[in-house]
Amino acid sequence: MSGLEWLEAASYLVTIVGLPLAIGVFIYDRRRDQQNDEEEIFLRLSDEYADFMRLVIDNADLHLLSPAAKGELSEDQLERKHALFAILVSLFERAYVLVFEDDMSRQQARLWQSWADYMTEWCQREDFRAALPGLLQGEDPGFKEMIGRIAEMSAGKAG
Repeated sequence: MSGLEWLEAASYLVTIVGLPLAIGVFIYDRRRDQQNDEEEIFLRLSDEYADFMRLVIDNADLHLLSPAAKGELSEDQLERKHALFAILVSLFERAYVLVFEDDMSRQQARLWQSWADYMTEWCQREDFRAALPGLLQGEDPGFKEMIGRIAEMSAGKAG
């Protein structure tokens, strides 16, 4: 075989083996990058929720960590409570927009379930459910529908 024939045979080999292998590696890397991006988004959102919980702790006089409201709150306390609920709803909407999909992979569903649990936990509070309609104006329609369903289920369990 001449050098030219060897090169031609090598080019066929690259075409038959190398090209599909390169495509496979490319697809694998894209999926791994996408999974890493999803996990990074989840970690950022989790950090934001931890920051929110620090705000709740800093405002312990609002009794947001106990499921039932305790006593009457002053105007200042009511205003701070409403602001904290607004921050929380904004965080929940961000999580919905960035994480939720109608057709989620197993990994995405696992990440989303944490947020669904947080929403359920907060929707079990009567004061949070009462504040929701005013806080949901202008929010994503899909998010409004989802948290509305969660609030209805929570109200049914509470009542």
